[in-house]
Amino acid sequence: MTLRIYNTLTRKIEEFVPIEPGKVSMYVCGPTVYADAHIGHAMAAIIFDTVRRYLMYKGYDVKFVTNFTDVDDKIIRRANEQGRDPLELANHYANEYFRHLKDLNVLPADVYPRVSQEMAWITQMISGLEETGYAYRLDGDVYFRVTKDDDYGKLSGRRLEEALSGTRIEEDARKEHPGDFALWKGAKPGEPAWDSPFGPGRPGWHIECSAMCLHHLGEVVDIHGGGNDLIFPHHENEIAQSESYTGKQFARFWMHNGMLQLSGEKMSKSLGNLITIDDFLKEHSADALRLLIFTGHYRKPVIYSAETVESAERSLARLRSGLRPPQGSLTTGEAADRLRIATEDARVAFTESMDDDFNTAGAIAALFELVRAINSARTAGVSGPFFSAAQHTLRELAGILGLQLAEPTGDAGADVAARPFIDLLVSVRSDLRQAKQWALADKVRDGLKSHGVILEDTPDGTQWRFEAE
Repeated sequence: MTLRIYNTLTRKIEEFVPIEPGKVSMYVCGPTVYADAHIGHAMAAIIFDTVRRYLMYKGYDVKFVTNFTDVDDKIIRRANEQGRDPLELANHYANEYFRHLKDLNVLPADVYPRVSQEMAWITQMISGLEETGYAYRLDGDVYFRVTKDDDYGKLSGRRLEEALSGTRIEEDARKEHPGDFALWKGAKPGEPAWDSPFGPGRPGWHIECSAMCLHHLGEVVDIHGGGNDLIFPHHENEIAQSESYTGKQFARFWMHNGMLQLSGEKMSKSLGNLITIDDFLKEHSADALRLLIFTGHYRKPVIYSAETVESAERSLARLRSGLRPPQGSLTTGEAADRLRIATEDARVAFTESMDDDFNTAGAIAALFELVRAINSARTAGVSGPFFSAAQHTLRELAGILGLQLAEPTGDAGADVAARPFIDLLVSVRSDLRQAKQWALADKVRDGLKSHGVILEDTPDGTQWRFEAE
């Protein structure tokens, strides 16, 4: 099956064919770094990390670029409130974000451009737009002339007269059209500024990503991604200025993820309903967050609640159960053959789901079927090459989703501290069974089960595990 991706630009699922065979260029809008990152930021990072991993699994050489916006009104405002240099503040939170990405098992990007380091490309692009009449100067500022762009609004579907609806664009009577957006902002007291052909100042938000994308990936990219809150005005304006500058299609596929919602509301700093990445990882693993996201479709909202997180934890335990060691010595026979077939079927089902616009819910279902087959084979006493191959396949396919399936350690769970006590209780139960004190032995077993610990009596002794379901 060929990979098919929903393209926001055409509003259709299309067969993915890259510009250059075997290679994919991919740009994803990164964070504006002025405060602690929250799990809404993590959702976007995880989704596009998974897209990238799957493209690599399909054999593509992927060049992945994601930026830091380190020059922005919010950064300047926060820095002034704290009496700090804006670039120093942004650098601090960018470094914190790098730590978060590592904690979340997100693969490093090939390039992390920063606005403050891309001024030559930004000013060059603005100058080009000015020369062709797409931009005009106004009292030290430079604006993009939206009325000159005949297909402005093609990404969002908004007509020019609707362009201001539902946005936070500030009214400015000086502009030729209310929808004209800033490419360059003249210097103001207390703000960082750079020299330019238009006078000292700093870039507007939208031109930054266009220039960085052009610099690091060329005039046309295969995939441009970001949250669906960026469709308008950010990505719409990126298209307008980029295509007006190059005369070429900016991005062939536009991908947008849904928002993480808390109590039915989008999670955002402005609403104050944030759960930081650090706060989440104090109680749960990165795998649990990935599974919470993967149970739905990347283009849809994801509901965050105690119930959905607990469901993700149960799903994670279920997947981990497939990695428990074998208990028998059967290497051939009907049970081993069933496991071999189930392993092959799981890979096919996983790939078919991911080829269908990255249907991670279907991919997870394929992993669950494989885990069920592995656990059934273990109970039947299967071991050897087929058992090892099944577990290898589970790890490989889970890895495409960025899942590590490691047992919880440290702050990711209190289970680690409980292990010595569980081992002790299992040993006491074994002594009780040997002494034929069945009632007390059953009491220990039932007590452990009530706390999510399952005992399995095997010819090699009693083994225990945390409940998978």
